[in-house]
Amino acid sequence: MKFIHTGDIHWGMSPDSDKPWSRERSRDIRDTFTAIIAKAKELRVDCLFIAGDLFHRQPLLRDLKEVNYLFSTIPQTQVVIIAGNHDRIRKNSAVLSFSWASNVTFLESEDVSSVYFEDINTEVTGFSYYTAEIPEPRLDALEAPEDGKIHILLGHGGDANHVPIDRAALASSGFSYIALGHIHRPEILLDKKMAYCGSPEPLDKTETGRHGILYGEIDPENGQVTTLDFIPMAKLRYIPLIVRVTPDTTNTELYLKIAHEIEQRGNDNIFRFKVQGMRDPDIFFDLDALKLRFRIADIIDETEPQYDFSALFAEHPSDMIGFYIQALKKPDMSPVEKKALFYGIHALLLTTDERS
Repeated sequence: MKFIHTGDIHWGMSPDSDKPWSRERSRDIRDTFTAIIAKAKELRVDCLFIAGDLFHRQPLLRDLKEVNYLFSTIPQTQVVIIAGNHDRIRKNSAVLSFSWASNVTFLESEDVSSVYFEDINTEVTGFSYYTAEIPEPRLDALEAPEDGKIHILLGHGGDANHVPIDRAALASSGFSYIALGHIHRPEILLDKKMAYCGSPEPLDKTETGRHGILYGEIDPENGQVTTLDFIPMAKLRYIPLIVRVTPDTTNTELYLKIAHEIEQRGNDNIFRFKVQGMRDPDIFFDLDALKLRFRIADIIDETEPQYDFSALFAEHPSDMIGFYIQALKKPDMSPVEKKALFYGIHALLLTTDERS
């Protein structure tokens, strides 16, 4: 039995809503999900498991129609869905009265339920969210019967407020495979037995690393997973980088250095930069100009001006500059204290220069 395990698609989300590329990222989510359907067709999988949060919020009727059309293009694949905490079911949810394609099963009950596919001797068990949080470990007590079937457990959660899980309990539960959602980073928890698929697309700047889907194969004779492979699907990555400067670094040099780092890794990706090191006290880096040209989610200036405080104090022992250094300079200063010292000294030196 061949399957694809995905979840946390968040159809309808607009990542980086305050950025100019937000609408494109929303389109990426839909395009990548379309590509997952194409991959299911290409690999001729028997099942497509969607472990919650197919939608970013309550789906509208038009959203249901869009994804249902995609499901209808893979009629030989059984699609099994549960609702997660984001697309949880409510009394007025359109999903409750929606007519899905014949190959789609939505396990929409808040109680544990299952569906059995006789032609592939596979039973899929799971439940949907009806509340934003479920603090009870509802998966831990579930056990698969020894009846010769392939048993799949579909779940969404894994933190304290969303169905916490006991790995040891699930490891001995008897399920052939446990397909989990909610955590956006892909992770295999038990070798070829239990995994988080992660979100197919990274959804914010903290979701670095690879994103995609899991493809698996289960031996129908013994119900064991023989193959579990990660398949990259994301259109881009969020990439964190550190750029170091020296007192000789100018604005132009920093601009070219960051441009080079971006071009090496691909202009389509989204970057987070930290600029670190000692800089010339007379230089203030124009970081906003970089954001206008590249996809930079944020850029943090952690540089420090290279003041010689001992020489400054010797030169100004009895004026405001000397008093300021004496009052603020100390070992093991916090970042806030350092900024207060640097900005204060810079302002005092400018005042001194103007008076001169």
